[in-house]
Amino acid sequence: MMKKITNLLTGVFLFVAVNGVKAQASEECNIKYNLFKGNALTKKYDAARPDLDYLLANCPKLSVNIYKYGAKIAKKTKDAVLAKKIYEGRLTYFPNKGAAKAHSEYATFLIANKLGSDAEIFTILEKAYAISPKEMSVKNIFRYFKAIVAKYKDTDPQKVFDTYDDVMESVGEKLDDYNQKIAKLQAKEEAGTLDAKEAKRLKAYTVNSTSLGLVEGGLDAELAEIATCERLVMVYSKEYDAKKTDGVWLKRAVSRMFNKECQGDPLFEKLAKSYADVTQSADAFNFVAAVLAKNGDNKGAAQMRKKAFDLETDPLKKAKLKLREAQGASGSRARALALEALKYNPNLGKAYLYIASLYQKSANSCGSDEFEKRMVYVAALNKAMKAKRVDPGCGAGRYIKSYRKFVPSKKLIFQKGVAPGSSHKIGCWIGETVKVPVN
Repeated sequence: MMKKITNLLTGVFLFVAVNGVKAQASEECNIKYNLFKGNALTKKYDAARPDLDYLLANCPKLSVNIYKYGAKIAKKTKDAVLAKKIYEGRLTYFPNKGAAKAHSEYATFLIANKLGSDAEIFTILEKAYAISPKEMSVKNIFRYFKAIVAKYKDTDPQKVFDTYDDVMESVGEKLDDYNQKIAKLQAKEEAGTLDAKEAKRLKAYTVNSTSLGLVEGGLDAELAEIATCERLVMVYSKEYDAKKTDGVWLKRAVSRMFNKECQGDPLFEKLAKSYADVTQSADAFNFVAAVLAKNGDNKGAAQMRKKAFDLETDPLKKAKLKLREAQGASGSRARALALEALKYNPNLGKAYLYIASLYQKSANSCGSDEFEKRMVYVAALNKAMKAKRVDPGCGAGRYIKSYRKFVPSKKLIFQKGVAPGSSHKIGCWIGETVKVPVN
């Protein structure tokens, strides 16, 4: 009996001792972590390093922040060994927390410090892309897509198109999310109820949206060489029989042909009708409307557009349908449709940009002299600047830069005999009042 009691007490003492050691180790990890985090946040990287080494060796599962802040230390100190250790450790212990961003950031580190071959970097970017393109940096999306174009443009153009579509759909979702967040915060800003934290978030959303907005223009430039109507028809004709019941493939094919203005080819009609048959979606019916309009059936096209619009319930998608209809019209009718789009999504920057482009195209016909013609560019510039404010990711920057070149100069304003800052009404179908530039 005494022996059993002795054994029991020994077991209890061992249990307490072991758990006491674990508790002490856990406490030490928390102390080290707090010291590390404090130094990392205040950019005392040399002071943070010993605690980082301890955490990596003894508490690797404590927090993903060990790796987030550790990556910054590796970057600032240009420590390649530490960077690799941080990268591999994060993926080992936190594989489901920001893995795509971790891949992208590590690729950036290797590129900046010339530590990896093109093949090694492409492999890392490929891993990031497979998880979530929208978590990659803008530069790395470009790098990855350029590599895809170079590798597959002649042997597998469909791979290039699929990559483009994957990236743009992912980025588009992220931009829509930012769009809605920005709209809510801007409403509070205009009402004077925006607090400091919200102002900081608004700034961050605006910066991130602007960066993502650069993706579309950059990728389009890379794609322009191979996405010709001739090549699209060749690729999609070859793939059609195998993909004619694939709604995603049909949507992408018909959308690309529409955006590249390839509606004149019979394949566009074939794709549009198959897309509608397979999906019965508002988006598909809208493309069928374009086919009917091309064939001269304006009444049928109008009915089909109405069917598509009534079927859609998402206001953001309704706005895009109206904008696409506007893009098939001209003059005041096109502007009216674009303004309708803005009723469903006031932050649809591309609607403002489309109106701006309509104004720009009418500059020579909406003025009787040089001053009046250039004032049309002021109206276009105003719309582009509105687009940038409400939708930073819409790519308004290049439009603003272009339109600014053509607004009236100080000399022209003086010669016209008008006062800077005074009102000027633009003639013809535009009929909009704008302010004469003050500088």
